[in-house]
Amino acid sequence: MLHDVRVGGGTNAINHRSTSTFSNEDAAVGETTFKKKKKKKKKNRREKMKSIRDWRQALRTPHVYRVGNSTFRVQSQFLLVVAAVLTVLVIFYTFPNLTSTLKYSFAHSRAPASACHYYKYNNTYPLTKSVRTKVGFSFRIAIISDLDQESRNLESKDSWYSIMKRGSLLWVPERNFISVTWDDKDIILQSSLAMKGRGMELSELVTFDGRLLTMDDRTGMIYSIEGDQVYPWVILMDGNGKNPKGFKSEWATVKDEQLYVGSMGKEWTTSAGEFVNNNPQWVKTISVLGETHSLNWVSNYKRMRQSLNIEFPGYMIHESGVWSDVHKSWFFLPRRCSEEQYNETKDESMGCNVLLTADENFLNIKVTRVGTLIPIRGFASFKFLPGSKDEIIVALKTEENQGRMATYITAFTIDGLSILSETKVSDKKFEGIEFV
Repeated sequence: MLHDVRVGGGTNAINHRSTSTFSNEDAAVGETTFKKKKKKKKKNRREKMKSIRDWRQALRTPHVYRVGNSTFRVQSQFLLVVAAVLTVLVIFYTFPNLTSTLKYSFAHSRAPASACHYYKYNNTYPLTKSVRTKVGFSFRIAIISDLDQESRNLESKDSWYSIMKRGSLLWVPERNFISVTWDDKDIILQSSLAMKGRGMELSELVTFDGRLLTMDDRTGMIYSIEGDQVYPWVILMDGNGKNPKGFKSEWATVKDEQLYVGSMGKEWTTSAGEFVNNNPQWVKTISVLGETHSLNWVSNYKRMRQSLNIEFPGYMIHESGVWSDVHKSWFFLPRRCSEEQYNETKDESMGCNVLLTADENFLNIKVTRVGTLIPIRGFASFKFLPGSKDEIIVALKTEENQGRMATYITAFTIDGLSILSETKVSDKKFEGIEFV
C-alpha cells in the first residue's frame, strides 16, 4: 500500500509539473504572437501614414508637362481655383437674371417663406413707347372717371360704368412746353360688381407689372383693364382688412415692385366732423401675385398734416400720392387742407395747392406751393412725366361745387414752376391719370 501511495503521489507530481510546463510554454507562445500582431499593426499604420503623406505630397508637387522642348508646371491648388472661377462665370452668364427674378424679398413682402416665388417683374413703363416728333416727344395718356351715383347704367340692369378718355401729350423739352389733345371717342368700361347699389366709381389709374389697373373706391375692387374690358383682380377691405366695407381707394403707386394703394388719409368722421375710426389711414400693399397686406399709416398721414401746422379736428384729404425711385421720396398733392373741423358743405371750398415731398420714413417733409389757389379745385391724381427724371408732374384737378363737376389738367415742376396752366378737360369728374 505504501508503494501505491508513492507511485500515486509521484504520478501526481509528474502531472503537475507537466501541466505547469505546458502552461508556461503556451503563455510564451501567446505573448510572442501578440507582439508579432502588435508589431504588424504598427507597421500597417506606418505604411498607411506614409501613403497619406505621399498623397499629400503628390497634391503639393507641381505636375510637369513637356510640350516640345518646353517644360511647365501646374499647381493642383491653382487648378482648383481656376475651376471654381470658371464654374461661377458659367452660372453667372447662364442665369444672368437669377437675382432679379426673385419676385420680392421677405423684407418687402412681409410674407412667409412659402410665399416666396421666382418671378421677373415686368417694369415696362409706359406701356406704349413715346414717339419722337419734329418738335418733341409724344406720349399716350388716359384718364378715368368717378361718376359717383351716376355710374349706374340705366340701360342695363345690375350694371355700372366708367368713362376712360385717351389722348396725346406733347412735350418739348427745349421750350419747357406741354400740350394735350384728346381722342374723339371715349371708352366705356362696365361691370356688374357693386356694393350697396354702387360700383365702378374708379378713382385711380396705375401701371403695375406690365398691366393697367384701376381702383373702385366703393367696392374696394382692383380691376385690370384690357381694351374696353375690366377684369376683377383683387378686392381690398377697409382699414386693417377685417371689415365688411370695401376700401376707399384713392391713390396708387409702385414701390419696390409692390403696388401701394391708399385712401384719403383723413380720420373717418360723421358729416359734422365727429371721429368714427382711422380706417382711411391704412395703406394696402399688393404683390404681383395678389398677396395683400395692410399697413397702418396713421403717423405718416399725421406728419404730412403737421407740415402745414394742421392738427385734428383739422384735416387733410389725399387723392394722389406717388413714390419716386429717382428721388427716393414720397410725393403727395393734397386735395383738401383745413385747420377747421370737417363740415360736408364747407369742405367743397377747402382746396389745397401744395406739394409735399417726404423721405421714405416721413421724418423730413418739404412743402412747395404750386400755382394759384382756387378753393373749389383740388388735386385728384398725378404722374411724373417719363423722361423728365421725375422733375415734371402732370396732374388732374377736379371741382365738386354745389352739384357741379369739372376736371382740369395741369403740369408743373417739383419746384412749383408752372408749365401747363389748368386747362379744362370735361364737365365730368375724372380722378385717375396715367401714361399708357
